[in-house]
Amino acid sequence: MTITTTSRPSVRAAAPRAARRRWWRGRWPLAALLALLSVLTVSPFVAMFIVALSPAGRPTVPVRWPESLTLDNITMVLSSSGFVTWTLNSLIYAVVSVVIILLTSSMAGYAFAKKRFPGREAMFWTFLATMMVPFQATLIPTFVLVNSLDGVDTFWGLIVPTLANSQAVFLMRQFILGLPDELFDAAKVDGASEWRVYWTIVLPLTKPILATLGVFVFLWHWNDFLWPLVVGQSDATRTLTVGLTTLRTEEMQLSLLMASAAVSVVPCLLVFFLLQRYLVNSIAMTGLK
Repeated sequence: MTITTTSRPSVRAAAPRAARRRWWRGRWPLAALLALLSVLTVSPFVAMFIVALSPAGRPTVPVRWPESLTLDNITMVLSSSGFVTWTLNSLIYAVVSVVIILLTSSMAGYAFAKKRFPGREAMFWTFLATMMVPFQATLIPTFVLVNSLDGVDTFWGLIVPTLANSQAVFLMRQFILGLPDELFDAAKVDGASEWRVYWTIVLPLTKPILATLGVFVFLWHWNDFLWPLVVGQSDATRTLTVGLTTLRTEEMQLSLLMASAAVSVVPCLLVFFLLQRYLVNSIAMTGLK
Protein backbone atom coordinates (compact mmCIF):
# COMPACT_ATOMS: atom_id res chain seq x y z
CA MET A 1 0.00 0.00 0.00
CA THR A 2 1.32 3.46 -0.93
CA ILE A 3 0.60 6.34 1.41
CA THR A 4 0.69 9.82 -0.08
CA THR A 5 1.69 12.65 2.27
CA THR A 6 1.67 16.40 1.78
CA SER A 7 5.06 18.01 1.30
CA ARG A 8 5.30 20.36 4.26
CA PRO A 9 8.65 21.95 3.28
CA SER A 10 7.13 23.24 0.03
CA VAL A 11 4.22 24.79 1.94
CA ARG A 12 6.63 26.41 4.39
CA ALA A 13 8.76 27.73 1.53
CA ALA A 14 5.76 29.25 -0.25
CA ALA A 15 4.60 31.18 2.83
CA PRO A 16 7.62 33.52 3.02
CA ARG A 17 7.41 34.16 -0.73
CA ALA A 18 3.76 35.14 -0.44
CA ALA A 19 4.56 37.40 2.52
CA ARG A 20 7.33 39.10 0.54
CA ARG A 21 4.96 39.67 -2.40
CA ARG A 22 2.37 41.23 -0.10
CA TRP A 23 5.07 43.42 1.49
CA TRP A 24 6.32 44.67 -1.87
CA ARG A 25 2.81 45.22 -3.27
CA GLY A 26 2.18 48.23 -1.04
CA ARG A 27 5.70 49.57 -0.90
CA TRP A 28 6.99 49.52 -4.48
CA PRO A 29 6.14 53.22 -5.07
CA LEU A 30 8.28 54.20 -2.07
CA ALA A 31 11.10 51.92 -3.26
CA ALA A 32 10.93 53.45 -6.75
CA LEU A 33 11.05 56.96 -5.30
CA LEU A 34 14.07 56.10 -3.13
CA ALA A 35 15.82 54.55 -6.13
CA LEU A 36 15.18 57.70 -8.18
CA LEU A 37 16.50 59.93 -5.40
CA SER A 38 19.59 57.71 -5.09
CA VAL A 39 20.30 58.05 -8.81
CA LEU A 40 19.88 61.84 -8.66
CA THR A 41 22.23 62.00 -5.65
CA VAL A 42 24.95 59.84 -7.19
CA SER A 43 24.80 61.31 -10.71
CA PRO A 44 26.95 64.42 -9.96
CA PHE A 45 29.69 62.21 -8.52
CA VAL A 46 29.53 59.90 -11.54
CA ALA A 47 29.79 62.91 -13.87
CA MET A 48 32.76 64.20 -11.88
CA PHE A 49 34.65 60.92 -12.21
CA ILE A 50 33.80 60.64 -15.93
CA VAL A 51 35.20 64.11 -16.62
CA ALA A 52 38.25 63.39 -14.42
CA LEU A 53 39.02 60.23 -16.42
CA SER A 54 38.42 61.84 -19.81
CA PRO A 55 41.37 62.77 -22.06
CA ALA A 56 42.53 66.38 -21.85
CA GLY A 57 40.96 68.72 -24.40
CA ARG A 58 37.85 66.58 -24.89
CA PRO A 59 34.52 68.45 -24.74
CA THR A 60 33.07 67.92 -21.28
CA VAL A 61 29.65 69.57 -21.61
CA PRO A 62 27.35 67.74 -21.87
CA VAL A 63 28.95 64.88 -19.96
CA ARG A 64 29.38 61.80 -22.11
CA TRP A 65 31.16 58.52 -21.64
CA PRO A 66 34.56 58.94 -23.34
CA GLU A 67 35.89 56.63 -26.02
CA SER A 68 38.86 55.83 -23.76
CA LEU A 69 39.60 56.39 -20.09
CA THR A 70 42.89 57.80 -18.87
CA LEU A 71 44.57 58.43 -15.53
CA ASP A 72 46.74 61.26 -16.88
CA ASN A 73 44.66 63.96 -15.18
CA ILE A 74 44.82 62.27 -11.78
CA THR A 75 48.55 61.60 -12.18
CA MET A 76 49.15 65.25 -13.02
CA VAL A 77 47.16 66.36 -9.98
CA LEU A 78 49.00 64.03 -7.62
CA SER A 79 52.36 65.19 -8.95
CA SER A 80 51.52 68.82 -8.17
CA SER A 81 53.38 69.98 -5.06
CA GLY A 82 50.64 72.43 -4.12
CA PHE A 83 47.92 69.77 -4.19
CA VAL A 84 49.92 67.40 -1.98
CA THR A 85 50.59 70.17 0.54
CA TRP A 86 46.93 71.18 0.63
CA THR A 87 45.87 67.56 1.14
CA LEU A 88 48.29 67.07 4.04
CA ASN A 89 47.08 70.32 5.61
CA SER A 90 43.47 69.17 5.32
CA LEU A 91 44.36 65.82 6.89
CA ILE A 92 46.10 67.54 9.80
CA TYR A 93 43.19 69.93 10.25
CA ALA A 94 40.56 67.17 10.13
CA VAL A 95 42.30 64.37 12.04
CA VAL A 96 43.60 66.52 14.91
CA SER A 97 40.18 68.16 15.25
CA VAL A 98 38.44 64.77 15.30
CA VAL A 99 40.69 63.39 18.05
CA ILE A 100 40.41 66.46 20.29
CA ILE A 101 36.67 66.95 19.76
CA LEU A 102 35.90 63.29 20.49
CA LEU A 103 37.89 63.41 23.73
CA THR A 104 36.53 66.72 24.98
CA SER A 105 32.93 66.10 23.92
CA SER A 106 32.87 62.63 25.51
CA MET A 107 34.25 64.07 28.76
CA ALA A 108 31.71 66.89 28.73
CA GLY A 109 28.89 64.54 27.76
CA TYR A 110 29.77 62.20 30.63
CA ALA A 111 29.82 65.10 33.10
CA PHE A 112 26.49 66.51 31.90
CA ALA A 113 24.84 63.07 31.83
CA LYS A 114 26.05 61.36 35.01
CA LYS A 115 27.48 64.03 37.31
CA ARG A 116 25.56 66.23 39.73
CA PHE A 117 26.88 69.75 40.26
CA PRO A 118 25.29 73.18 40.75
CA GLY A 119 24.17 74.88 37.57
CA ARG A 120 24.52 71.77 35.45
CA GLU A 121 21.29 72.21 33.48
CA ALA A 122 21.73 75.96 33.02
CA MET A 123 25.29 75.47 31.82
CA PHE A 124 24.28 72.71 29.42
CA TRP A 125 21.40 74.59 27.83
CA THR A 126 23.44 77.80 27.60
CA PHE A 127 26.20 75.89 25.85
CA LEU A 128 23.62 74.25 23.58
CA ALA A 129 22.11 77.65 22.70
CA THR A 130 25.34 78.54 20.90
CA MET A 131 24.19 76.22 18.10
CA MET A 132 21.66 78.90 17.12
CA VAL A 133 24.40 81.51 16.58
CA PRO A 134 25.68 81.33 12.99
CA PHE A 135 29.43 81.09 12.58
CA GLN A 136 29.41 84.12 10.29
CA ALA A 137 28.27 86.27 13.22
CA THR A 138 31.35 85.36 15.26
CA LEU A 139 33.81 85.18 12.37
CA ILE A 140 35.23 88.69 12.70
CA PRO A 141 35.59 88.68 16.54
CA THR A 142 37.23 85.25 16.37
CA PHE A 143 39.65 86.40 13.69
CA VAL A 144 40.54 89.54 15.69
CA LEU A 145 41.23 87.41 18.76
CA VAL A 146 43.33 84.88 16.85
CA ASN A 147 45.22 87.67 15.10
CA SER A 148 46.01 89.37 18.41
CA LEU A 149 47.54 86.07 19.58
CA ASP A 150 49.61 85.73 16.38
CA GLY A 151 47.59 82.71 15.30
CA VAL A 152 46.92 83.76 11.70
CA ASP A 153 48.54 81.44 9.15
CA THR A 154 49.30 78.83 11.83
CA PHE A 155 47.85 75.39 12.46
CA TRP A 156 46.82 76.12 16.04
CA GLY A 157 44.96 79.23 14.86
CA LEU A 158 43.23 77.07 12.29
CA ILE A 159 42.26 74.25 14.66
CA VAL A 160 41.63 75.69 18.14
CA PRO A 161 38.66 78.00 17.35
CA THR A 162 36.71 75.06 15.86
CA LEU A 163 37.06 72.70 18.85
CA ALA A 164 34.10 74.00 20.90
CA ASN A 165 31.46 71.80 19.29
CA SER A 166 28.13 72.02 21.13
CA GLN A 167 26.45 69.54 18.79
CA ALA A 168 29.06 66.90 19.61
CA VAL A 169 28.56 67.46 23.34
CA PHE A 170 24.79 67.17 22.93
CA LEU A 171 25.03 63.87 21.03
CA MET A 172 27.45 62.39 23.56
CA ARG A 173 25.33 63.49 26.50
CA GLN A 174 22.15 61.98 25.02
CA PHE A 175 23.91 58.69 24.33
CA ILE A 176 25.55 58.44 27.76
CA LEU A 177 22.20 59.14 29.45
CA GLY A 178 21.05 55.75 28.18
CA LEU A 179 23.88 53.88 29.93
CA PRO A 180 22.79 52.20 33.18
CA ASP A 181 23.82 53.97 36.37
CA GLU A 182 24.59 50.63 37.99
CA LEU A 183 27.79 50.33 35.95
CA PHE A 184 29.14 53.60 37.32
CA ASP A 185 27.98 52.81 40.87
CA ALA A 186 29.72 49.42 40.75
CA ALA A 187 32.94 51.07 39.52
CA LYS A 188 32.83 53.58 42.37
CA VAL A 189 32.27 50.78 44.90
CA ASP A 190 35.36 49.03 43.53
CA GLY A 191 37.35 52.21 44.11
CA ALA A 192 37.79 53.26 40.48
CA SER A 193 38.84 56.85 39.92
CA GLU A 194 36.96 59.21 37.63
CA TRP A 195 39.60 58.84 34.94
CA ARG A 196 39.42 55.02 35.14
CA VAL A 197 35.62 55.11 34.92
CA TYR A 198 35.83 57.32 31.87
CA TRP A 199 38.56 55.27 30.19
CA THR A 200 37.27 51.75 30.93
CA ILE A 201 33.49 52.25 30.93
CA VAL A 202 32.47 55.39 29.08
CA LEU A 203 34.78 55.14 26.07
CA PRO A 204 34.24 51.40 25.30
CA LEU A 205 30.45 51.70 25.60
CA THR A 206 30.27 54.81 23.42
CA LYS A 207 32.22 53.43 20.46
CA PRO A 208 29.20 53.52 18.08
CA ILE A 209 28.40 57.17 18.74
CA LEU A 210 32.10 58.08 18.77
CA ALA A 211 32.51 56.54 15.31
CA THR A 212 29.40 58.30 14.02
CA LEU A 213 30.48 61.61 15.48
CA GLY A 214 34.01 61.09 14.18
CA VAL A 215 32.70 60.71 10.62
CA PHE A 216 30.60 63.87 10.94
CA VAL A 217 33.42 65.93 12.43
CA PHE A 218 35.88 64.69 9.82
CA LEU A 219 33.53 65.67 7.01
CA TRP A 220 32.82 69.06 8.60
CA HIS A 221 36.49 69.93 8.82
CA TRP A 222 37.53 68.32 5.55
CA ASN A 223 34.91 70.34 3.67
CA ASP A 224 35.30 73.50 5.77
CA PHE A 225 35.98 76.52 3.64
CA LEU A 226 35.26 79.87 5.31
CA TRP A 227 37.52 79.67 8.38
CA PRO A 228 40.51 78.11 6.53
CA LEU A 229 40.08 80.80 3.86
CA VAL A 230 40.37 83.54 6.49
CA VAL A 231 43.20 82.05 8.57
CA GLY A 232 45.28 80.10 6.05
CA GLN A 233 46.91 82.83 4.00
CA SER A 234 49.77 80.83 2.45
CA ASP A 235 50.33 77.37 0.97
CA ALA A 236 51.94 76.28 4.24
CA THR A 237 48.52 76.26 6.00
CA ARG A 238 46.06 76.39 3.08
CA THR A 239 43.61 73.48 3.04
CA LEU A 240 42.40 71.54 0.04
CA THR A 241 39.05 73.31 -0.29
CA VAL A 242 40.72 76.71 -0.37
CA GLY A 243 43.48 75.50 -2.69
CA LEU A 244 40.97 74.14 -5.23
CA THR A 245 39.26 77.53 -5.24
CA THR A 246 42.52 79.22 -6.17
CA LEU A 247 42.86 76.80 -9.08
CA ARG A 248 39.51 77.90 -10.44
CA THR A 249 40.81 81.44 -10.86
CA GLU A 250 43.60 80.20 -13.12
CA GLU A 251 43.50 78.96 -16.70
CA MET A 252 42.94 75.32 -15.83
CA GLN A 253 41.17 72.63 -17.83
CA LEU A 254 37.92 71.33 -16.43
CA SER A 255 39.18 67.75 -16.55
CA LEU A 256 42.10 68.62 -14.25
CA LEU A 257 39.79 70.48 -11.89
CA MET A 258 37.42 67.51 -11.74
CA ALA A 259 40.39 65.20 -11.15
CA SER A 260 41.39 67.35 -8.18
CA ALA A 261 37.86 67.22 -6.81
CA ALA A 262 37.68 63.44 -7.34
CA VAL A 263 40.92 62.87 -5.43
CA SER A 264 39.67 65.09 -2.59
CA VAL A 265 36.53 62.93 -2.23
CA VAL A 266 38.48 59.69 -1.78
CA PRO A 267 39.46 60.25 1.92
CA CYS A 268 35.81 60.95 2.81
CA LEU A 269 34.70 57.73 1.14
CA LEU A 270 37.41 55.74 2.90
CA VAL A 271 36.42 57.11 6.31
CA PHE A 272 32.78 56.28 5.67
CA PHE A 273 33.40 52.72 4.46
CA LEU A 274 35.78 51.96 7.33
CA LEU A 275 33.30 53.17 9.97
CA GLN A 276 29.96 52.29 8.39
CA ARG A 277 29.54 49.30 10.72
CA TYR A 278 29.61 51.62 13.72
CA LEU A 279 27.21 53.99 11.98
CA VAL A 280 24.68 51.18 11.58
CA ASN A 281 25.16 50.11 15.20
CA SER A 282 24.58 53.65 16.48
CA ILE A 283 21.33 53.87 14.52
CA ALA A 284 20.21 50.44 15.71
CA MET A 285 20.92 51.32 19.35
CA THR A 286 18.97 54.60 19.21
CA GLY A 287 16.27 54.56 21.89
CA LEU A 288 17.58 51.43 23.64
CA LYS A 289 18.34 51.56 27.35
